Amino acid sequence: MELIKASFEKKMILRNLMELYQYDMSQFEDASENDVNEYGLFDYKYLDHYWTEEGRFPFFIMESGKMAGFALVRKIADDESPKFSIAEFFILRKYRGQGIGKEVAHKVFGMFKGNWSVSWLDKNLPAKIFWKKAIIEYSDGKCSESVQAGNPSLEFISRYC
Repeated sequence: MELIKASFEKKMILRNLMELYQYDMSQFEDASENDVNEYGLFDYKYLDHYWTEEGRFPFFIMESGKMAGFALVRKIADDESPKFSIAEFFILRKYRGQGIGKEVAHKVFGMFKGNWSVSWLDKNLPAKIFWKKAIIEYSDGKCSESVQAGNPSLEFISRYC
């Protein structure tokens, strides 16, 4: 598995993958939040921010030289110690269940030192199972559950601080 920072020149690739991700996520969102626009696209409104705002980090996930997904990381606070979040995380169905997602998550957590908060939609049971397992393993169980904007969240500190 390889994690590659997505350059501005590759933004359209990420936009295309984002459509697949949003389609997958639409089953867990309220009906009003998962409509396509007049062009038949979900059109993720924050994508451009990953190249225009500080504290946003877009990554492609590659497996054996093939595109396998993406991870979008955000710096959400910068007090005495920074705080990061996984804004969006997507593994193509073909690559799920092979440990790639966990490997990516652990690698990303290690890249960004500080406090972390990872949330998922309350209705998304597969995400809940995935994130709890990945974060509990990564943090050796040193994490706490909370609710952020109505959705479950796990808080922990990068063990590489």
